[in-house]
Amino acid sequence: MEVVVLCSAVAVLIWGFLWAWTALERMKSREQAGQLRAEGRTLLVIAHPDDEALFFAPTVLGLASLKHRLSLICFSTGNFYNQGEIRKKELLKSCAVLGIPSSRIMIIDNRAFPDDPGVQWDTEHVASILLQHTEANGINLVVTFDARGVSGHINHIALYTAVRTLHSEGRLPKGCSVLTLQTVNVVRKYISLLDLPFSRLQAQNVIFVLTSEEVTQAKRAVSCHQSQLLWFRYLYVFFSRYLRINSLHFL
Repeated sequence: MEVVVLCSAVAVLIWGFLWAWTALERMKSREQAGQLRAEGRTLLVIAHPDDEALFFAPTVLGLASLKHRLSLICFSTGNFYNQGEIRKKELLKSCAVLGIPSSRIMIIDNRAFPDDPGVQWDTEHVASILLQHTEANGINLVVTFDARGVSGHINHIALYTAVRTLHSEGRLPKGCSVLTLQTVNVVRKYISLLDLPFSRLQAQNVIFVLTSEEVTQAKRAVSCHQSQLLWFRYLYVFFSRYLRINSLHFL
């Protein structure tokens, strides 16, 4: 009986600690988000349908709360298993849940950018499309993957390489900043909110932490990708810190 009481007490203490920590992080998130321009024009750059929900949901919802005008460009239809047409529709549904209207979504269906971890996308080709889209839409903030691509997918990394090239060569429009999503190790990736202390200890420019209501919204966005909901996706949704926390760095 004492063991049961002790375990229950520990569980309550852990829950209380995480609740208090989450509340504190939400406050700090708002403070750090102050580094971002309010009501900016942001472009989220992803490689495949579902990247926006599986990896960037905290950023999308956090920027929306800052009244950013969010646009999205997806560089493939996710046609690795010949499901491209299905996945395009799923992306539009997911973005609707996250607050990005279809009028501000561009899905590229081009053989030059296959959904294939064995194919390296041409950096200059990606960069030229991004630059054209950024200039045409008055974008002042670009958000994408970092050099490790969160999951290590070569298509994710290709986007970072193209954005980094534009940034380092000074080709982005004046005043346009770049934020990259921090990749964490596999242990931190799958400890959900328990990653909060580690996220705070590591340097970052911006951090977004979702409330429980926003986590539910992020999960709804993931559920729009029905073609991808294999058993391991359910484990990802339950354990992944990327459904709850995004830490980002400016280039």
